Amino acid sequence: MKKISTLILLTFLFLTGCKEGSKKSYLPESIGAYNTLTVVIDNELWKSDVGDNIRGHFAVPAPGLSWDEAQFTITQIPPQIFSGSVRNTRAVLYVMEDSLNIAHMKKDMYAKPQLVGVIKGRNKKEIIDNLNEKAPEFITDFKELELAEAQKRFLKSLSKERALQEKLGISLDLPSIYKVGREEDNFVWIDRQIQKGNMNIIAYSVPWDTFSNDSTFVQDIVKMRDSIGKMFIPGEDIPGKDNHMITEKAFSPYVFPAEVSGRKAAEVRGRWEMSAYPMAGPFLTYIINDKPNNRKLILEGFTFAPATKKRDYMFELEAILKTVRFNEP
Repeated sequence: MKKISTLILLTFLFLTGCKEGSKKSYLPESIGAYNTLTVVIDNELWKSDVGDNIRGHFAVPAPGLSWDEAQFTITQIPPQIFSGSVRNTRAVLYVMEDSLNIAHMKKDMYAKPQLVGVIKGRNKKEIIDNLNEKAPEFITDFKELELAEAQKRFLKSLSKERALQEKLGISLDLPSIYKVGREEDNFVWIDRQIQKGNMNIIAYSVPWDTFSNDSTFVQDIVKMRDSIGKMFIPGEDIPGKDNHMITEKAFSPYVFPAEVSGRKAAEVRGRWEMSAYPMAGPFLTYIINDKPNNRKLILEGFTFAPATKKRDYMFELEAILKTVRFNEP
């Protein structure tokens, strides 16, 4: 009798597992432009302090851009419209006043890949408290989801360029639209043309002990970038002037701790300009601890696109840089 009961239980668990697996396998592909967040919330609640709080967390300006652009483009819809293909949006924040006081993230509810952040409270104060507690975590999760989606799309058409492997012993998942424009023994410049300018990736290395003084770290980053700009990134010829890329003098870059390819790194966001000509734009630099090769690897993406929004350009460059892989020394 005991053996029969065990067999029935195992059969039930197997069938339940198959049912859940089948449900997941039949989910449609998620949709939506990069860095777009669908906020499902009642219209009146959206117009209240709750809506202000949501915008204060999710629509703050992305750091380091030429002008203010929200880190997420928010589309607000009331719950009764959240149906059909709208539910397949990749990143969703569901906020409502309810008898429950909860806040959590759900995965692949209506499509895949998909994240649905759920915030509920019995009143506005509880909702706002939950938002304040969970928003930083949700923002990180949504951003990682967007980066993973972009990196998956890169795989559809990868570049066969080998300059990065040959000169620096690394590889990137680089879309085939990017082309190597310049390569030296310790420097590679890759770019792609866009409608109103170009997107660029540069890679090089510096000695392991280049940044030995924490108190001058930011100044040393600026000095490093400006010296590389002088050597390798010239601007338009201007008689009697040395015109090359430098770090914009009016703004100090933002520096954050990071991890890239499993290695400790510093993430630097700021603006570049030309030393003798009115050109400028945003840059993103990763300074990666490459101890096996006794060096710091520098990966940078920068964009030139005058009078154009640049958030999603810089997002693409970030997604590419974070695919870096190191050859074994």
